[in-house]
Amino acid sequence: MVRAAQTFFVALLLLIPVSAAQSVEIKEVTSDKGIKALLVEDYTVPLIAMSFSFKGGSVQDAEGLDGTAELLSTMLDEGAAGRDSQQLQEALDDAGLSYSFNAGPDDFSGSVKTIREDSAAGFALLKEMLNSPRFDEEPLGRMKAGLSNRQRQQETNPRSLAGDGVRELVYGDHPYGRPRSGTLETIEAITADDLRVLHSRILARDNIIIGVVGAISVDELKAMLDDVFGGLPAEAQLNDVPEIAVETGEDSHVELDVPQTVVSFVLPGLKRDDPDFFTAYLVNHIFGGGSFDSRLYEEVREKRGLAYGVGTSLSTRDHSGIVGGGTATRYDRAQTTIEVIEAELKRMAQEGPTEKELEKARAYIKGSYAINNLDTSGKIASVLVAIQDSDLGLDYIDQRAGYIEAVTLEDAKRVARELYSADPTIVTVGRPLQPATD
Repeated sequence: MVRAAQTFFVALLLLIPVSAAQSVEIKEVTSDKGIKALLVEDYTVPLIAMSFSFKGGSVQDAEGLDGTAELLSTMLDEGAAGRDSQQLQEALDDAGLSYSFNAGPDDFSGSVKTIREDSAAGFALLKEMLNSPRFDEEPLGRMKAGLSNRQRQQETNPRSLAGDGVRELVYGDHPYGRPRSGTLETIEAITADDLRVLHSRILARDNIIIGVVGAISVDELKAMLDDVFGGLPAEAQLNDVPEIAVETGEDSHVELDVPQTVVSFVLPGLKRDDPDFFTAYLVNHIFGGGSFDSRLYEEVREKRGLAYGVGTSLSTRDHSGIVGGGTATRYDRAQTTIEVIEAELKRMAQEGPTEKELEKARAYIKGSYAINNLDTSGKIASVLVAIQDSDLGLDYIDQRAGYIEAVTLEDAKRVARELYSADPTIVTVGRPLQPATD
């Protein structure tokens, strides 16, 4: 859920030059109430960005109430404390606060961006939204209707159907296998009391990770942390979520009368804390994550013209890891596309990358990191949250290039064999598959 106040200052995007972001010190801050955060002080512009994340996202939805966390993310700005929905929206607009809330599978996150001179009002409103959401009947009905309409649209969306098919085949009855945005039935069943229960279970002081960047001192941040988050429950009440070893190799086709067939495939992957993560990241870039430079793009798009795009990514959740990929192609060439992808999977598993491919991927990944992740204060704040979430260490930004340099060709070949040797799960959505053609 994203809302942004329409002010000139928000349009500045809280920009911090990359060189400054790389050179400043990351400070560990602990408030008087024990709330911790990482801080990068920067007074280049009078702006403050904060990202935060609570452990426990859609996997904490109660049985039969899938979509509760997603609905909660839409309701925090629909009335809080003494303000109804309209009054809160007007106050947020007056304060010039840019903000968002999001429910992922494993966490419930948010971000705020504010000009320094308006920060007191902005953080006061954030405090109201996090601590005292109202869940009034009218906005609740409106937000439920919005989610339900989105669900109806996804029933005929090929990419959504492919994602649903992959999720169900790979995760089964694990909490990851349940629909994060709910279904028409579960959305309708969610009540204000259900939102209050989930809110009280997830949003707690022992359960939060915070990153702050901008024009705010250590002492000012300590006071803000205690004021905004200090009134939350001391401890979260999370349900245990089991680990899941993903197994693949099952195929499924969903028939839908559309010109293009969507192809989604999944392989077992690894988690973020795996010692081979950076090796897998490099190998994935070479295989399908490097867009125009990847093997899949070369074989599927450049050589054969089967699709406009094709790619893969590493999905690292708290309790599992997968390699996912996909493309869309003309329905009568879908089977040919699948066979090309499967052939490239086998080739990568058997041969691994070349030294030239590894060096090219290494250079790109090192060079693009700052541009993609450190060019605004909002992105830097998100990196500070990720550093804490994965326990990467305060020196991670400085050490990251070294981790990538340490990957050898032998490492890359070994991890390629481990990642791509399994048979993929493949889900296609479109017209009936036709025999492959040369």
